[in-house]
Amino acid sequence: MLEARSVALVGASPRPGSLGARMIAEVAKSPAAPRTYLVNPRYEKIGTERAYPSLVSLPEPADLALLAVPDAVLAGQMEVAAQARARSAVIFGSAFDAQGGRLRARVAAVARDAAMPVCGGGCMGFVNVARGLRAIGYVERDPLPAGPVALITHSGSVFSALLRTRRAFGFTIAVSSGQELVTPAAAYARYALNLPETRVLALVLEAIRDAPLLRAVLAAAAERDLPVVLLPAGASQRGRSMVAAHSGALAAGDGAWQALAAAYGVRRVGDLAELADTLELLCAGRPSGRGRGLATVHDSGFERAHVTDLAAQVGVEFAAIGAATRQRLAGVLDPGLEPGNPLDVWGTGAGTRELFTEAMSALAGDPAVGAVALAVDLVPEYDEDDSYPQAALAAAAATDKPVAVLASVPAAIDQQAAGRLRAAGVPVLESARSGLLALRHLLAPPVPAPPPLPPPPDVARRDRWAARLAAGAAGAELLDLLADYGIPAARAVGATTAAAALAAAAAVGYPVALKTDEPGIAHKTDVGGVRLGLAGPAELAAAYADIAARLGPRVAVSPLVAPGPELIVGMARDPALGPLIVTGPGGILAELFTERVVVLPPLTPAVATASVSRLRFAAVLAGARGGPPCDLGAIGAALTAFSVLIGELGDWLEAFDVNPMICGPSGVIAVDALAVPRPATAAGARVPRSARGQALP
Repeated sequence: MLEARSVALVGASPRPGSLGARMIAEVAKSPAAPRTYLVNPRYEKIGTERAYPSLVSLPEPADLALLAVPDAVLAGQMEVAAQARARSAVIFGSAFDAQGGRLRARVAAVARDAAMPVCGGGCMGFVNVARGLRAIGYVERDPLPAGPVALITHSGSVFSALLRTRRAFGFTIAVSSGQELVTPAAAYARYALNLPETRVLALVLEAIRDAPLLRAVLAAAAERDLPVVLLPAGASQRGRSMVAAHSGALAAGDGAWQALAAAYGVRRVGDLAELADTLELLCAGRPSGRGRGLATVHDSGFERAHVTDLAAQVGVEFAAIGAATRQRLAGVLDPGLEPGNPLDVWGTGAGTRELFTEAMSALAGDPAVGAVALAVDLVPEYDEDDSYPQAALAAAAATDKPVAVLASVPAAIDQQAAGRLRAAGVPVLESARSGLLALRHLLAPPVPAPPPLPPPPDVARRDRWAARLAAGAAGAELLDLLADYGIPAARAVGATTAAAALAAAAAVGYPVALKTDEPGIAHKTDVGGVRLGLAGPAELAAAYADIAARLGPRVAVSPLVAPGPELIVGMARDPALGPLIVTGPGGILAELFTERVVVLPPLTPAVATASVSRLRFAAVLAGARGGPPCDLGAIGAALTAFSVLIGELGDWLEAFDVNPMICGPSGVIAVDALAVPRPATAAGARVPRSARGQALP
């Protein structure tokens, strides 16, 4: 498909402005000059070229068939393409019908039976700039900008916008994959990674349609240290677990994207402006200075303060420059200006070019600095003063570190000056917020190691608990499950009568916690099903009577656990990626706040601890307001053990909550858990074969 040497244009037309006419013109601009066959039974010739009545009448099977045909005849044309042994196809139309997607299913089935890759439907096609093929039916500039970016996008609008941008980046390949009726975005990305010209992978995705392949592509990019920039859109549908378990609700929306980005070091961007700034910066071809800080030079005190505020909001760290750099800056600044970072150098306005060049060069020379930005508006200068562009060019020439211009108002940028800078390899970032975010992506620490392979399962343990989960394990039994997987858990004794509850309390020792253990009650606190700090038999008996009367006789009695910061650790099932591990503030805070981190299992202790440190709640765990710091190593170990549990039992679980997990300086302890079994119809019978008397493979 992507390197086709013969292309059939089905629906080719002489009518000016039609899709069929544009398709002919665009394919003709392909530098690779593929053999082209026009197909339309209404014409014997189109212009000077022969028109064939059908794909089966071509002198050879086409490597690629471009289908510019109405939806009403699309399925028939796909069947003809398969009959003619066409090797691939692009479907520009939406493949829409009023019969609940039957047309799309039929088209996909034909293509799969014929082993035919298909781009679309509802797409713009693709351009393989590196190999000289234009497979589009919409007019684009000629030649298209060549460069290191491989763009794979579900959106045709984004495809066109980025191909037409004035920014300083070009493409190896750009694909508008549309509905992905057959061929997923990850397949194009895999091809792009095999192009030696590709140095940046840009993904604009609405959904994940082949999760294993996408993960393999991201792992390969991480192994090659090739940056991946992702702009996702759309939220996953909330399944049954989203209602029954906090972890499901917390993982809804962008949880899968967050997990992918964290696992593979993907630069996730929030909008198209950030995408464009990030691509331009990454394509400048300079070492990234990853793990080091930013230095900025300003000509305005207000804008320096404004950029400082924005940097704090978006998490950009300014470099702590050394004494030698401060001394060098002090030697050129006007009196009253402080040598520091970020740096305001505007004084009398004398010697602007030399002053700004020296200031940027001094900062670039500091070992703590990873990149330097000239934070000026780059507006047209009506006195024709070009000191700022000249200073940026001179500073860039004197260092191998990234040097960029950080503007504030895109509409005010002098495009001629920006063009000069970009031509010389100096990126122009078009707004302060998106530019700072792009710099954050550039300066981010090195990509982490790909996720580890899951450890081999403990088959006996897995089968034992899979059978108990299938039988409806809940409440106190789930705390035993956690303990069996090495997760510290409170002791809980079940009871169904007041006498049994009193005996349990005597066994575990007062004071105790009493909780309803009735099946089907997901959130015990919400229904008044939790009583804490019961000091003696009288209090316990009264509490049991109340809970039993309102909710049912089944309860669990536990020793009271010392208070501390509370986490929720849970599993939610994503339709594409499968089990995700969710961590955030727990207890009643899980109902009040949606802060969370979502990661892919399995975890290592280092990855688990790092994931928790990304929470704002980590400040509480570290000992806010004089409180004792929690044992982060114990938290990481518990998360790692939980990921082993999910690795072994995830097939039997729709969702699983450990909430709360109480943290303290001496470790962690889980005091409650909730399991939502996966429906047996989701992946066959849920009881393992060995538990049914059959050998496991």
